[in-house]
Amino acid sequence: MLVIVKNDYEEMSKEAAQIVADRLHKKPNLVLGLATGSTPLGLYKELIRMHKEEGLDFSKVTTFNLDEYVGLPPGHDQSYHYFMHENFFKHINIPDGSVNIPDGLVSDIDAFCDWYEEEIRKAGGIDLQILGIGSNGHIAFNEPGSSLGSRTRVKTLTEKTRQDNARFFKSPHEVPKYAITMGIGTIMDAKEQILLANDANKADAVKAAVEGPLTGQCPASVIQLHRKTFVIVTKDAAVKLSGSYPGTWKSSFMLEQ
Repeated sequence: MLVIVKNDYEEMSKEAAQIVADRLHKKPNLVLGLATGSTPLGLYKELIRMHKEEGLDFSKVTTFNLDEYVGLPPGHDQSYHYFMHENFFKHINIPDGSVNIPDGLVSDIDAFCDWYEEEIRKAGGIDLQILGIGSNGHIAFNEPGSSLGSRTRVKTLTEKTRQDNARFFKSPHEVPKYAITMGIGTIMDAKEQILLANDANKADAVKAAVEGPLTGQCPASVIQLHRKTFVIVTKDAAVKLSGSYPGTWKSSFMLEQ
């Protein structure tokens, strides 16, 4: 993995956006895995700017989102459908039919999850996956204790995750208890990954993911097994790392030319 420590959130976001843009220039029909939450907002903002000011073209891109709350309709202001359309999709030239987000209202969740996996496979797999990290080390909604080989499925959210997300809802009681999420095995199938973290409260999770043991108790630690992962973090999020990482290789791989 390549660990890159940036001074602040803006620098982190622009670094990530440059990688996405580079891959998109090389492969116009890029299959892009997307995350929600506050962390990737700066990345999406920069990609929107690149689209509007530099002509970055998303017309042939296919996207797959990591997760969605069970029970929230797409129009709910805290659904991830709503989040992605308001903060990214409606500002770029991606066709509606090329956007894939888990459906939290399906009656047969198991069948839907199998279908979602098949759609990823039919698209040729995810070329570049964007990831955040929870303060407990979760990626997507794969909570501590999740199988490292898991596929898309429904998960019960931990109380810690529900507390972390309660700030987005009018009341903590409104936070859903379940979510459909890509599994860790699904995420690891992506050809490349970018994991972002920018808050000091993520410092323990970042250290566990990058330098800790590989364990289901920190699902993000699985990135240590991935061949091409960029870990782009701010100084605040990197404060507990013991190594010296700014712009250096933790383990080497060659960037595509």
